[in-house]
Amino acid sequence: MKVGVIGTGVMGQNHARNYADMKGIEEVVLFDVFSDAAEKTADRLGVVTASSLDKLLDAVDAVSICVPTQFHKDTALQVLESGVAALIEKPVCSTVSEGEFLIEHVPKEAVVGVGHIERFNPIIPEIANIVENPHYVSIHRHNPASSRITGTPVVEDLMIHDIDIVFNTFINGSYNISACGTEDVMATLINNNGTPVYLSASRKASKKIRKITVETEDLTVEGNFMTQEIYIYRKAGVYKAEDMRYVQENVVEKVMVPKVEPLKLELQTFLQCAEKKTQFPISLEQGVENLRICEKIHKAAGV
Repeated sequence: MKVGVIGTGVMGQNHARNYADMKGIEEVVLFDVFSDAAEKTADRLGVVTASSLDKLLDAVDAVSICVPTQFHKDTALQVLESGVAALIEKPVCSTVSEGEFLIEHVPKEAVVGVGHIERFNPIIPEIANIVENPHYVSIHRHNPASSRITGTPVVEDLMIHDIDIVFNTFINGSYNISACGTEDVMATLINNNGTPVYLSASRKASKKIRKITVETEDLTVEGNFMTQEIYIYRKAGVYKAEDMRYVQENVVEKVMVPKVEPLKLELQTFLQCAEKKTQFPISLEQGVENLRICEKIHKAAGV
């Protein structure tokens, strides 16, 4: 299979690196409107470039679309109308209306998906298998300031990962949203039939944080997205007071998780779908729904 990457910014370079390392890939072709950037990445990875988007599409079977978000809709339409399978980096489009337009105009036989990388983090299916009937869920995703962000609010940039996770793993039925924050810092509380789901995202932090906590009647589960570690805290039923302090003893278990690079797994899954012409796990409809929830959060926060 021959694969392409459109856009060679930070994420485009990550996609290209993974494709270049995969077995069974005949050729990796890069295209960027800034040709020097594409050529620099291609030289580093030992792959090739195309002089135009049309020439790239003539040369490949599947592509990753890693251009700035405002160009997702038009780029994806051009790719999919050419018959090439496409993986669109999140967020799927700049607005819900653009995403809905894309859904309406994509050819029915097209293989297309949205790149929500954390869905492929191995801690998520493990936690989903452990937890039943959560009483509380929280996810914190905080970053120091980064020069790679150009105009995308923190909700669509960072929190959207966790929106995708909770609405496809933990939330069932009706919900309502309250939120408070700015373009760079946001806290969101989702009331899911009485179960609080709390999400926080920041681009103003001094420490990088990627943490999920889920509580049930009998246990608390903590997961770290970066280290791919999971700990389970179970109540041992021993309660006592020592020197005027309340003490509760817990049993702590570390869950063995096979560590993988989520992006590599995501891209391997995409190429399998492209080859077999099957649906990618995150559809356009799911990508647009994630964006719709982002818009609800902005409305709730008044930003």
